Amino acid sequence: MELTQNILEYIDTLASEQLELLKTLAQIPAPSGKEEGRAEFCRDWLHKNGASDAYIDEALNVILPIGVTENCPLVVFAAHSDVVFPDTAPLPLRMEEDKLFCPGVGDDTACVTALLMTAKYIIQNALTPKDCGILIVVDSGEEGLGNLKGIRQVFSDYADRIREFIAFDGQSCCCVNKAVGSKRYRVEIDTEGGHSYSAFGNKNAIAYLAAMIAKLYEIQVPKQGKTTYNVGTVSGGTSVNTIAQNAEMLYEYRSDDRGSLGIMEEKFWAVIETFRDMGIRVNVTTVGDRPCSGDVDAGRMTALQERAAEATLRHHGRELQFTSGSTDCNIPLSLGVPAICVGCYEGKGSHTREEYIYIDSLLPGMKFAFDMILGYFEQRKAR
Repeated sequence: MELTQNILEYIDTLASEQLELLKTLAQIPAPSGKEEGRAEFCRDWLHKNGASDAYIDEALNVILPIGVTENCPLVVFAAHSDVVFPDTAPLPLRMEEDKLFCPGVGDDTACVTALLMTAKYIIQNALTPKDCGILIVVDSGEEGLGNLKGIRQVFSDYADRIREFIAFDGQSCCCVNKAVGSKRYRVEIDTEGGHSYSAFGNKNAIAYLAAMIAKLYEIQVPKQGKTTYNVGTVSGGTSVNTIAQNAEMLYEYRSDDRGSLGIMEEKFWAVIETFRDMGIRVNVTTVGDRPCSGDVDAGRMTALQERAAEATLRHHGRELQFTSGSTDCNIPLSLGVPAICVGCYEGKGSHTREEYIYIDSLLPGMKFAFDMILGYFEQRKAR
């Protein structure tokens, strides 16, 4: 269902307001697990714009319920507040010609602003959902070791009431419709260590960790689906003249096929047990567990994808490209809930400190968000 001309013209007037909101929000630090600053800002911004019901839950999600009654079915629209950067000081922002630079400005801050601007319109025009309740969610813990904390909390709180889930994350004209699952581990090795000269010959934790990494990189991935693995960080040791007592790494494997994920788990633990059989103390801690897609109703999933494809063509003039990925949609898809992840901006350098967005991509991205969300509401008028 297309946006009316008066709504499209109204959205045009919001461009400068969205840009100023993005410039403010992008500078607020929000590493996964420490999203308090952004959560408070988003809640307060919603309150100032008439959404007095907006609140922050125990997982640091900002939630705005609209038309939610005790047992009604729910549709969730979400965009995540956290970024991959550990900064706790304001993030550096600058504008250059048609670009806005800031770590995390696109992923996912630009999408958050599109979601917030749509929420403001709904509240100020007193729109009513058609046949469901709506949850507008600025969620936490999507990135890295956040382990989808925010959306896990939403599904814990609302259980089987959620019938559809749409995440705004990533760039325009791209849709994630299949979940890439993953397992992430902290692997620690402990040995006796000692002085590099007088205790020469003692076991060195770094050497054994290096050997373990080499063994892990010999694993042949399953052919079903796409499966990958990676050692992301390595640390350990005390000094150049000390045989390392401790060393650790962060390791992950991921796949868009549930069976292949299980095969990788078996191969990982086989390597771990090989080193334990050598008498090496190996401690493994699971730090991330993202599920693959489960059994989702094909008809409902197709309808959701078609809705997004039509809105993409209307506002971007391009075909929507479908792909697999690891997003907030992993949780609903694993539970059989139709879910897609679609973007609201264009830019480059995601997950780098040189990230930027094209400013003129924000307006069509915002129109896309309005189109996707307002399709669930009775009225379409602009004040």
